[in-house]
Amino acid sequence: MNEAPEGRTPLIGTLRGLGVSPGLAAGPVCRMEDASRLSDGPWTAASPAVEADTAVRALLTASLSLSALAEKAAEPEARAILEAQSFIAADPLLQESVEENVRNGMHALDAITAACARHREALVAAGGYFAERAADLDDIRNRAVAAARNLPMSALPDPGHPFVLVAEDLSPADTVALDPATVLAVVTEKGGPTSHTAILARARGVPAVVACRGVRELRDGTLVAVDGALGEVRTGIGEEEAAGIMRRAAEQRDRLRTSTGPGRTADGHPVKLLLNIGSAADLGTEVSAEGVGLFRTEFLFLDRRTAPEMDEQVAAYEAVFRALPGDRVVVRTLDAGTDKPLPFLGLPEETNPALGVRGLRVARARPEVLDTQLDAIAAAARAAGVRPWVMAPMVTTVAEAADFARRARSRGIADVGAMVEVPAAALRASRLLAELDFLSVGTNDLSQYTCAVDRQHGELADLLDPWQPALLRLVAECADAGRRAGKPVGVCGEAAADPLLAPVLAGLGVTSLSMSALSVPAVREALAARTMAECEHAARSALEADGPAEARRHAG
Repeated sequence: MNEAPEGRTPLIGTLRGLGVSPGLAAGPVCRMEDASRLSDGPWTAASPAVEADTAVRALLTASLSLSALAEKAAEPEARAILEAQSFIAADPLLQESVEENVRNGMHALDAITAACARHREALVAAGGYFAERAADLDDIRNRAVAAARNLPMSALPDPGHPFVLVAEDLSPADTVALDPATVLAVVTEKGGPTSHTAILARARGVPAVVACRGVRELRDGTLVAVDGALGEVRTGIGEEEAAGIMRRAAEQRDRLRTSTGPGRTADGHPVKLLLNIGSAADLGTEVSAEGVGLFRTEFLFLDRRTAPEMDEQVAAYEAVFRALPGDRVVVRTLDAGTDKPLPFLGLPEETNPALGVRGLRVARARPEVLDTQLDAIAAAARAAGVRPWVMAPMVTTVAEAADFARRARSRGIADVGAMVEVPAAALRASRLLAELDFLSVGTNDLSQYTCAVDRQHGELADLLDPWQPALLRLVAECADAGRRAGKPVGVCGEAAADPLLAPVLAGLGVTSLSMSALSVPAVREALAARTMAECEHAARSALEADGPAEARRHAG
């Protein structure tokens, strides 16, 4: 069972990566084939006109398949990612590049591969949001090549029994297609804590470990135990132990299904559990949380040539307010810019978009976009009879916080806050709270800017681990400022969904945690298992650690 690939020593022991989706699982490994090899093999070229038509049709087929998957996706994160991929696949510039390659003598498969490679390089060079989208071009290439060859677009294995999926990485489309009844866990050699694989596996409730070096050395059929919280893949287990792990996992799932009520520690200290959403549709029929901690309004603006009209915005915001009439709803104003390009903004390209005009900074060039959005939020709140909370992304200075607060309050919005996504804001949290009513820490971007690592850099994924003590220190700075000011400070980044980290964040003084709906029960149970004194002890231990692995051990 644990036989190694020919010429290699069997892997016995524990492989370690980054745990990005909590849960336990055990079962046989099944490795995913490298989809990039679809273009290998003989290809009989036809006339240039036929080859160009084949290539362009293949791209459009890939676009339509991604759009169809987006419509079926239950998770808002999945819909947004797949819609963006579909848009890229249908980009006229990509099609023109393919046609040019055919004119230069390439057949359809090579033309698609070369065009996607060229656009991928451009996105990587642009950095920021563009670099995050670069990996999507690999999937678009694979899907288009498969379409051109009349082959299935998904490379997901189907061994006929439940298995632990091992891959170099997963595309968003393949992650969405996972059947949790068959795929017991996902382990990838690449990826990071904010990669598509991590976000979508968490949203689907599938245990996952990423950045796990050496995992693809395992042979198909090798029994492994996966801990998606600790980031461990243990080999050398037997069938009896594997069955025991799966029984514990089932008991844990059953317990979480019956978990209800507000977020509290064992001794009753409240920690609000909130949701991250993109629209009212993301709330579903049952809301097990205490409100919304992050309403991402940019989904209303995506892929548009003109900004949504005032009435359209009012209707979208009012739908969420009416769905949660007595709960907190925190609306984040448009988080876009040159790192997340929206055509109607008309912003010039930048050398380093991640460090340029994004978030609240867009208001410097297009103040009317922010003003219209604030008008719409205020109108929607009046119509629904609620008191909204509104926050701005990428706030950096006290002056920016004060200006945003003035704009919002002049429209009757009383509860005004800011996202803390850059170290400068965390270090000045006390002064920001002199102007604002609350803060919300976005740990995804705060990790990126604190450790100077691109969020999609697989080789440096460990530096983006939310357990990095430097990141936790900045969260503590914000929480301390909130405690002194008597104002709430929440966390709405992916760190909030980690049930091991939740007690640490509570111990640091964080007053709310915002996450996907599937993550709420596990976080609720983790908080309920510890007293506030135990949470504070875990927080001190994590802060004193020299690295994320040590922080996890000490906090546990």
